[in-house]
Amino acid sequence: MATPVWVEMLGADPTEWLLASGEPAAVWVTRNMLESSQPASPALDTGPEGAGTHQAEAAAGCEQARQAVVSDPGTQELISRLPDWEAESQVSGHNSPKYAPNLLLLLSQMGVRGGDDERVGRVLDQMCAHQDSNSRFQSYGRSGHGSIGRLPEPAWGSLLCDSHAIVDVLVRFGRQDDPRVQAAVARMADDLVATAQGPGWPCLPHSISGFRGPGRKADFCPQVTVEALRALALLPEKMRPARVHDAVRTLLGAWRRRPGEQPYMFGHGYRFKTVKWPTFWYDVHAVLDTVAGYPGVWVDAPAGSPDRTAAAEMVACLIAYNFTPDGRVTPKSCYKGFESFSFGQKKRPSPFATARLAGLVRRFERIAGDIEAVDVRTLASSKGGSGTPVPPR
Repeated sequence: MATPVWVEMLGADPTEWLLASGEPAAVWVTRNMLESSQPASPALDTGPEGAGTHQAEAAAGCEQARQAVVSDPGTQELISRLPDWEAESQVSGHNSPKYAPNLLLLLSQMGVRGGDDERVGRVLDQMCAHQDSNSRFQSYGRSGHGSIGRLPEPAWGSLLCDSHAIVDVLVRFGRQDDPRVQAAVARMADDLVATAQGPGWPCLPHSISGFRGPGRKADFCPQVTVEALRALALLPEKMRPARVHDAVRTLLGAWRRRPGEQPYMFGHGYRFKTVKWPTFWYDVHAVLDTVAGYPGVWVDAPAGSPDRTAAAEMVACLIAYNFTPDGRVTPKSCYKGFESFSFGQKKRPSPFATARLAGLVRRFERIAGDIEAVDVRTLASSKGGSGTPVPPR
């Protein structure tokens, strides 16, 4: 049997180690993203309907692995962390591991689906129930971004980094046919505008406090744009805005422009290339996980084209800065509060982190030659750096 392309890209095959790890989420990701006949979406099961016996057995094994995830004590503990969405938010920002959409995103990445647990369904119901007159979903608090622009009393209001993150998880958990979700998706399409960097989503003022995140008003927001594109990639083409591929190019363009332009709060240096676990925020994983859903932008582009080159460079960085020679990932940066999970410590390889990133690499197999040609040590440094990128450690 020929060696899979993604294994050649990593230089080692971690599959046997992953399946023997005893970590249910890692096993499910391996079954779903590495052993499937096609690179599967990391968010949705892709059982081969009408497929042959071997593929049907593989699909059955994938579902069995997913059920093991749902019943795993670690998963149940994460679900228990989901807050009451209708109580005042106590988190300091949208990158907090306590922010409900972030916890739901993690659970989705681990294999949890709509209907698996009533506690997940309760939070999703609460999210659907709060939408402003412009069809943007809301959160309850004093602004959502620390003390700046805080209201004297908590109230329901929205920022795009609320609404887009909520749409993303609602779609992941099967709520895409809900009229409220469809209205929010339509609003998302209307909010796609021309920015200084190209078509994208800017930071719009909070609907109640008027707070707007730091940075220039005319700029696109990388995080808000990632959230929108990530959600839209899971939907049928007919539900996506006409300019969605242009927005993907804007996102890729942020990487290309890094030597001379740095979006406020969002750099592209060593910390961007080194994935922080769990994967809540803007970094190389977030960008690649998003643009992987739009292969027409980078696969169909001719070799040497800017978008294809940007994708290849970032995949090369993902591999060089996160994988060890044996094809495994030991987290180098972690949010606090996940120490009991393999992806929440920095001392040993994490099966879940390995499976997630290996699955992401596999989604870019079709430009493997471009990726192999990249020497990450020669790439231009990000603005504010020394001029020479920090090499992988």
